[in-house]
Amino acid sequence: MVSVSVETAQQTEERLQRVIAGADFVIHEGLWLFEEFPADRPPALTSDTLAVVRDEDSWSRLVPAAGSGGDAGGAERFGIFSFHFPDGADNSGFVGWLATHLKAQLGTGVFVVCGSNRGRGGIYDYWGCPADLTAEAIKVIAELRAA
Repeated sequence: MVSVSVETAQQTEERLQRVIAGADFVIHEGLWLFEEFPADRPPALTSDTLAVVRDEDSWSRLVPAAGSGGDAGGAERFGIFSFHFPDGADNSGFVGWLATHLKAQLGTGVFVVCGSNRGRGGIYDYWGCPADLTAEAIKVIAELRAA
């Protein structure tokens, strides 16, 4: 369930600091990339596929870069980390809040793919950042979780 909060900017900051500290944070090893497939040929799902998304023209499958079988030549590599939020946590605004922190600290944007697992509290996020900034992104997140 998506929560709606009416609060000051300071209250939002404090709430989201609690949310990030209480989230299950996982760093996914290795480098990852998007494999692309024509819209009329959806990709096969494999045990290491983290996400599949499409637009009008193509499908994209997020998989480990090592052993990638699709046309991945020239595909950008990413570091991936994820958050599962505790049941009942008001994580509204989390994506924008953390993306803003990462942009301010690292000078780069990120991508976020969200899903839902009601058995683990609901919404979860996979975050991708340029591979060469992954260690720095994880450091920023560690500092936010410890604040």
